Amino acid sequence: MPASAARRYRPETRLVHAGQMRSNFGETSEALYLTQGFVYDSAEQCAARFKGEEPGFLYSRFSNPTVAMFEARMAAFEGAEAARATASGMAAVTTALIGQLRAGDHVVAAKALFGSCRWVVEELLPRFGVASTLVDGLDLAQWRAAVRPNTKTFFLESPTNPTLDVIDIAAVAEIAHAAGATLVVDNVFATPLWQSPLALGADCVVYSATKHIDGQGRCLGGVILSSEEFIQKHLHMFLRQTGPCMSPFNAWVLLKGLETLHLRVRRQTETAAAVAEALAAHGKIKRLIYPGRPDHPQAETARKQMRAGSTLVAFEIDGNQAATFRFLNALELIAITNNLGDAKSLVTHPATTTHQRLTPDQRAELGITDGVVRFSAGLEHPDDVIEDVLAALQAV
Repeated sequence: MPASAARRYRPETRLVHAGQMRSNFGETSEALYLTQGFVYDSAEQCAARFKGEEPGFLYSRFSNPTVAMFEARMAAFEGAEAARATASGMAAVTTALIGQLRAGDHVVAAKALFGSCRWVVEELLPRFGVASTLVDGLDLAQWRAAVRPNTKTFFLESPTNPTLDVIDIAAVAEIAHAAGATLVVDNVFATPLWQSPLALGADCVVYSATKHIDGQGRCLGGVILSSEEFIQKHLHMFLRQTGPCMSPFNAWVLLKGLETLHLRVRRQTETAAAVAEALAAHGKIKRLIYPGRPDHPQAETARKQMRAGSTLVAFEIDGNQAATFRFLNALELIAITNNLGDAKSLVTHPATTTHQRLTPDQRAELGITDGVVRFSAGLEHPDDVIEDVLAALQAV
């Protein structure tokens, strides 16, 4: 489907058809091009492609037809000019940041980040002369106060991992642009179905395609979406020369995942909302957070920038770590893991997994107590999921 044609269709249709390139065999499903390199009709053609004078594929570290189809489909769905696929979600985050930065630059990021993202901002970037400041992402005054003359980019995720804070993306984008900086948004928890950061003013959006885009726990992947100018200026050479590329096989799996993304995410969102409702007044739940509920702390912001709630629910067991572990271990249907966005319902204990690197004080500042559990809704019957959660709470 040409890009011009894709714009005529609704998002669900783009997820099935956008970006497809059929070979001369006329296959229905996307072809899987498991090849490292490509051959040329002549030495002149080879030289022209390497100079960028003729379009075409060169080497699968640079580009690949199957990967290109995935990138085109993601761009069409997101409403972005361009996309670049990476080997993992963290490769996407790291590339989106490092590609813009030089020694002497400064980054402002929200404190509430996935543990590996926070490590990149706090530990990795300063090793190469890039200073960083962490702020309360909900406090717009802190974003403004953190700006320096050398601030180059802002970074946030919304809803946040794991406590599902909803940051005002449009407001933060306005502050960033007033300072001459860019804004990178990790949109994994909202998914591209329920939130569009680029339309809200972000310059770049990143996903761990490992999560909802695959949706069945099969492979790793990441994707960066932005304007063609942003990608060419900041990311193209970094990706080409350092090689955090997506494998053609993973791209093919993710293409298949995109075809059912809207069906899965809608069902998972419905289940997450039902679980949140079942737990809202439960005596053993100390705190419940779900962006689709009116009692969410940032309910107004969520209504403004999200089209629906998340597929995830955060809740706090009224008890210590031992009590929380008893709950987790009593689950029979829902699996304990550190992943999310899967066809299977999953739970995570952030304090001992995704955010275990943080100090107790840092976790407390983010509201990540020993009782906090992150639930990711799957595709099971919602009643079975709710019954499993309620039965396990008896162990608390």
